[in-house]
Amino acid sequence: MVDQRGSDVLRYRGGPARRHRVVDRPAPRRLSSRRPAPSSTDSEPAKERLHTVIDFRYHLVSLISVFLALAVGIILGAGPLQGTIGAQLTDQVDALRTERNDLRDSLAQAQGDADERLTFIEAAGPALLEGTLLGRDVALVDLDGVADDVREGVRQRIEDAGGTVVASAELTKAWTDDDHAGFRDTVASGMRPRLAAAVPGLPTDASSEALLGTALAVALTHESGAGVRSDDATALEQQLVQGDLIAVDGQTQDKPADAVVLLSGAVGSKASTSDGETPPPAEAEVAAMSVLATAVQGVAPVVVAGPTPTSGDVVSGVRGDSAAAEHVTTVSGVETPTGQIVVPLAVAAQLAGTTGHYGFADGTSPLPPIVRDTGTPTGLGGIGVPTNGDLTDGASDDPQASDDPQNSDDGGND
Repeated sequence: MVDQRGSDVLRYRGGPARRHRVVDRPAPRRLSSRRPAPSSTDSEPAKERLHTVIDFRYHLVSLISVFLALAVGIILGAGPLQGTIGAQLTDQVDALRTERNDLRDSLAQAQGDADERLTFIEAAGPALLEGTLLGRDVALVDLDGVADDVREGVRQRIEDAGGTVVASAELTKAWTDDDHAGFRDTVASGMRPRLAAAVPGLPTDASSEALLGTALAVALTHESGAGVRSDDATALEQQLVQGDLIAVDGQTQDKPADAVVLLSGAVGSKASTSDGETPPPAEAEVAAMSVLATAVQGVAPVVVAGPTPTSGDVVSGVRGDSAAAEHVTTVSGVETPTGQIVVPLAVAAQLAGTTGHYGFADGTSPLPPIVRDTGTPTGLGGIGVPTNGDLTDGASDDPQASDDPQNSDDGGND
């Protein structure tokens, strides 16, 4: 008899005396070797716990390493390396202190030598300049806002040389400003007939910049008679002033100038920026100054003077223009007493027909040939010989005189 109840099966074997109960169970399931992937919600806490443990261990190891290195440094510094490191540091400090003191002494010595040279130059300046511009009249033109002390220094040296500054003018921004280019063309075109009459050989195709430069030169130097300004000079000056192209300083000019000095002040000029730096002139402005210098030289002797050469300054621009450099004299370093002394010497040489470039830059000479009131260069490598002095310092003018004992008062007859 088999009785099936649910999932169990009861089997009776061997009759009523002996019964066995056999239960059929389902076969056990085999476990898979692949574990089910945990869901995203279950894995996040585990990852966070793993990262937290790694971060803590990392910081723990780092702190231990820092303290170990600190301990090792303290032990070594207080032990075997203490004397060596201390001695090395002491030697280095002593060497640096000695070097600093040596440099300080060298600087003081160099400054003292420079002051002594400057004192000598300033003392020798009047004697060197004496008579070089005797009776000459000079006009000063400020190109770009020269400092007052530089302009007055140049004026004083011209007077030391025996010259007189009869005119002082300053160019305005309208001379080179792009916004006034059309206005300058109009003014120059109106001046052309008067300039053609006053300046024989004026090119018919002269540019507006060249015409304005010629007009400035005529206004400063043109004369109708000995020492008398011409009507053309007065009229052209008025046109330039009324056109706001130049500003005239001081009283009205009553005598024509024999020469013109164009002063540039890119270093130490009044047109400096708020931080004390003076921006270099633009390339177009430098080119316009070169054209101006060439135009003035076509009418009267001109010297362009400026500070120690820098990139893009007016003096360097004139020297770099072959057409201008051939006829226009330049002087650099006018912010120093040396440069101010050279200016009247250069003017005198230019009046005598000698063009040169003077300063301490490459391709320049430190000193012009000295020209006295005779109007001729004295030569001797640029060191002048006074024309009103005696080179023999009181010696006899007789060419037969010599050191022969027979010609002396004590010789040969005793």
